Amino acid sequence: MKINEKQLEQVNDRIKALVSADSFYGKKLKEAGITRVDSVEEFEKLPFSEKNDLREAYPLGLMTAPEEEIVRIHSSSGTTGLPVIIPYTKKDVDDWATMFARCYEMAGITKNDRIQITPGYGLWTAGIGFQAGCEKLGAMAVPMGPGNTDKQLQMMMDLKTTVLCSTSSYALLLAEEIEKRGIKDKIHLKKGVIGSERWGKKMRERIANELGIELYDIYGLTEIYGPGIGINCPGETGMHYWDDFIYIEIIDPKTGEVLPDGELGEIVITTLVKEGAPLIRYRTHDLSRIIPEPCPCGSKYPRLDVIMGRTDDMMKIKGVNVFPAQIEEILRDFPMLSSEYQIRISHVDGKDTLRIYVETDGTIDFAALAKKIASSVKSRIGFTPIVKVVEIGVLPRSEKKTKRVIDERYD
Repeated sequence: MKINEKQLEQVNDRIKALVSADSFYGKKLKEAGITRVDSVEEFEKLPFSEKNDLREAYPLGLMTAPEEEIVRIHSSSGTTGLPVIIPYTKKDVDDWATMFARCYEMAGITKNDRIQITPGYGLWTAGIGFQAGCEKLGAMAVPMGPGNTDKQLQMMMDLKTTVLCSTSSYALLLAEEIEKRGIKDKIHLKKGVIGSERWGKKMRERIANELGIELYDIYGLTEIYGPGIGINCPGETGMHYWDDFIYIEIIDPKTGEVLPDGELGEIVITTLVKEGAPLIRYRTHDLSRIIPEPCPCGSKYPRLDVIMGRTDDMMKIKGVNVFPAQIEEILRDFPMLSSEYQIRISHVDGKDTLRIYVETDGTIDFAALAKKIASSVKSRIGFTPIVKVVEIGVLPRSEKKTKRVIDERYD
């Protein structure tokens, strides 16, 4: 799905704004002698933007609109190096709310719903994005923010919340608490809108079954507005994204070459109308593909497949490149396991060791199961890990994102 004429004009408008503002990217475009693009080929030769560039622009080097038009800033939740600060104009905030309201509508959520929002508020884009979309839609927002599970469940019961917005980790934690407390008959949830971390099929099925709800994947990142730039439609795994606000390409992460629709690669996003901090060809490091076929739901908005992982998720162990998604796929073949797992990599006596922790109930022979899983990893990936089987509930749960890969080699 190549960039169309209208989108090219929108890109040229953003290039003009960047150059005239002399912002961080404006300077880069000026140095490269770029003032406009007149074809798909020229657009695909534009330089990529990267997260490290955004850090270099700290604190307000990305600001492209005049300061008196900036109404808000957000910052990425990254834990390394300088944070990335993204300025927003009033139009950016409104556009984001419009996209988010579309996401709710795509999920069949209406203004008669009561939406409990558990992601964090503040510099992070999550909570406030879920809330702005809810208000734009006209539904009732219950802006809880993260944590305080007792209070969350109390409000959920008393207010008869119908929609849960959360990370998949927190949705699982709430599902387990509801089961443990025997209050499922007092919960009125119908749908869950889940974002901010990749989650596997097994976890999805577990949350859906335990809470008895329909689940929707919401996509987004702080650099590109925040969550709400895409969501899956009912019964579909692909996520529709709003191509009147963003243009998406899929590239080969090694060569940077644009891949045909249907091929797996890295998502690259261009903002078409963003004023505060427009981004052109921003490398997200998220891995997916554009689904070329029309969607059975009838929506004309294009679709991304589920996020398969990140290019920077790759672990090199004993000379072999491994992605957490590969381990997750192997664990899916063992129905007696819960959705939770943890990978720990260490370097002992001059060699790398991979340990995989998994959960199951007490009816299984732990040692025999560990041996089977280790053998399956060996046959599919090429080396034998140490597998530790523990009882359900032993591995950590999180109110935010669950850290599944811990690399102790560099501690």
